[in-house]
Amino acid sequence: MTEHIPLLDDDNSLKSLTTWLREFYGKNVGLFLVAAAQLFFSIVDLSVQKLHHIDPPVTTLQLILVRMTITYVLSILYMISMDIPHPFTGPPDVRGLLVFRGCSGFVGVSGLYYSLTYLTLSEATVLSFLTPFMVAIAGAVFLKEKLYGKQLVAGAISFCGVILIARPEFLFGGLDDLPPLEAKDRLVAVAAGIISCVGATGAYTTIRAIGSRAHALHSLTSFAGKSVLASAIGILMGGSDLVIPTDPVWLSLFGIIGVFAFTAQFLLTMGLQRETAGRGTTAIYTQIVFATILENVFFEYTPSPWSVAGIVMIVTAALYVAVSKPKESVIVDDASV
Repeated sequence: MTEHIPLLDDDNSLKSLTTWLREFYGKNVGLFLVAAAQLFFSIVDLSVQKLHHIDPPVTTLQLILVRMTITYVLSILYMISMDIPHPFTGPPDVRGLLVFRGCSGFVGVSGLYYSLTYLTLSEATVLSFLTPFMVAIAGAVFLKEKLYGKQLVAGAISFCGVILIARPEFLFGGLDDLPPLEAKDRLVAVAAGIISCVGATGAYTTIRAIGSRAHALHSLTSFAGKSVLASAIGILMGGSDLVIPTDPVWLSLFGIIGVFAFTAQFLLTMGLQRETAGRGTTAIYTQIVFATILENVFFEYTPSPWSVAGIVMIVTAALYVAVSKPKESVIVDDASV
């Protein structure tokens, strides 16, 4: 009789553990979905960076054209299959806002992809964490949302982190070991990253203004459609030659950018629908972890101490705001990635 007691205890322990894991998953499924989306976004950004450095390199506008064409087609097909009204233009009362959202998103993704030409994956990723602070200011100005002092303080700390990542020559000329040309390119790339944040801010603020008057995929379709149009015009006016992929690696990277980006945005939407804004935003910052690991594995790159310090400052400030802000409505769309 006594020989069976440990077995019963083990069975009970196993059942308790299974129950606990099931409850833990149920309570945090939104966080897991958001974190999974960040992994897909990081893989997309890694593919973009890889295509920037092949011979001949793929231009930023062509990358946007390929990615957004795939995203647009998949979004339209999904809305048609689900009988969502106005799949191409969106609801009549918010079409103007959807146009602005699409144009702002194009600015955001253009700046991000250009910054990946000269910045590392982790540096470009962490610069995008400035967007929540800009959104808070834009929301207070245009939507009359409440702005908290801690958001401004965190924004100031993040700006100092940006300076450490950019390392402008007039401040770090004697301390940084970068060649003058590389330092200049780096500064321009950081400026592009900040412009990306401005574009994303316009997109996120517009999404807040639209609210529930349009489906989330209406916003994504407008973003993809305007990006396809703008990138195609830019390619034609710029006279740049299209890089036609013939190598299987190229084709694979193009496919990853299109399909994985759509998958990431779909996971992000599902995750944020199940989470409060604070917890959901906290999971978004896991992207810096994935970005750092991926670039170390595929590029064997280790960031400089200056960049590490800047990354820590931006992530710390962003996490502080994310976990301490009050419960609010959640944005269920990705603006620039």
